[in-house]
Amino acid sequence: MGLVYIASATASSSATLSFTTGIDATYNEYQFHFANMHPATTNQTFDFQVNAAGASGFNETITSSAVQAFHTEDDAYQGFGYHAAIDQAQGTAYQILTTGVGNDNDLGASGILTLYAPSSTTYVKHFTARVQAASSVGSVEKYIGGYINVTAAIDEISFKFASGNIDAGEIHMYGVG
Repeated sequence: MGLVYIASATASSSATLSFTTGIDATYNEYQFHFANMHPATTNQTFDFQVNAAGASGFNETITSSAVQAFHTEDDAYQGFGYHAAIDQAQGTAYQILTTGVGNDNDLGASGILTLYAPSSTTYVKHFTARVQAASSVGSVEKYIGGYINVTAAIDEISFKFASGNIDAGEIHMYGVG
């Protein structure tokens, strides 16, 4: 199996980065590799949401769970554990991928979001993500998993920071074949 490049989106003071074409039945797995996502406003969450085919609004129902490892720059705190604050239980908000992303030039977020079987019209759509962020207080790594509770095909995805624009960053979409 290998990655097949499909499309890219580059931010430059963008409210969102979205892929509205290219997610179809060609592949059973799609990966979104994002690098150096940098918010215009400090201390932000970096999030995603999807649309079912023919839908609009990026508000599909999500159930998710997350764990994190963190270490502060001043070496005062470190740990690993469940991160309840970013879970959703049948929520329709954008799913948080990471928290506390700062807007200093040495801060940002990078990672991979995988969407499984988005074209299935029988089953819910599972996803996993692994994200590394440099925040204003240190380093955090998040692992998120969950499902989009819709049996309709998913054909669009949107990424954004909770507040303010995406100052800079790139997202590359790949099919896994």
